[in-house]
Amino acid sequence: MPELPEVETIRRGMATYMIGHTILRAEVRNTQLRWPVDDKIIAQRDQQVLSVQRRAKYLLLELESGWIIIHLGISGRLRVLKQPVPPEKHDHVDLVMSNGCIIRYTDPRRLGSWLWSSNLYTSRVLAHLEPEPLSDEFNGFWLYEKSRNKHILIKPYLMDNKLVGWGRKYLR
Repeated sequence: MPELPEVETIRRGMATYMIGHTILRAEVRNTQLRWPVDDKIIAQRDQQVLSVQRRAKYLLLELESGWIIIHLGISGRLRVLKQPVPPEKHDHVDLVMSNGCIIRYTDPRRLGSWLWSSNLYTSRVLAHLEPEPLSDEFNGFWLYEKSRNKHILIKPYLMDNKLVGWGRKYLR
């Protein structure tokens, strides 16, 4: 499974090909991933990408009408195709961009997810996450307050995304 630094690297790479460009259409060949691909993603037409962000291990594509939330799962990957290439067996989702690129999602195990949210604050996969570990909000005082009355080893405690991941006020 891609770890947080790899997801951040993917975010930075995708941003170059997406921000300011328009998703002409989404081509979904298999809707059965970890959760079914949302119909609102399938229906996307002519939506400009305003930003590409990351929260924990989720990629967040901000569009004019809402957000596409992508999790790569165990074996998923995103590629930028600069010219059309016929899809293969495990190529499940393409975003056809106005700059001529195709953002292709491949996942042999189908354990990733493509979700839609009109409001990230209420998203079922993001709402429970706490501050990013490198943010100013994640500090000794915050960690001290959160760790009171816990009976768990420190390493598993710090690795828990429900503790170290994100809180609602951290979206811009």
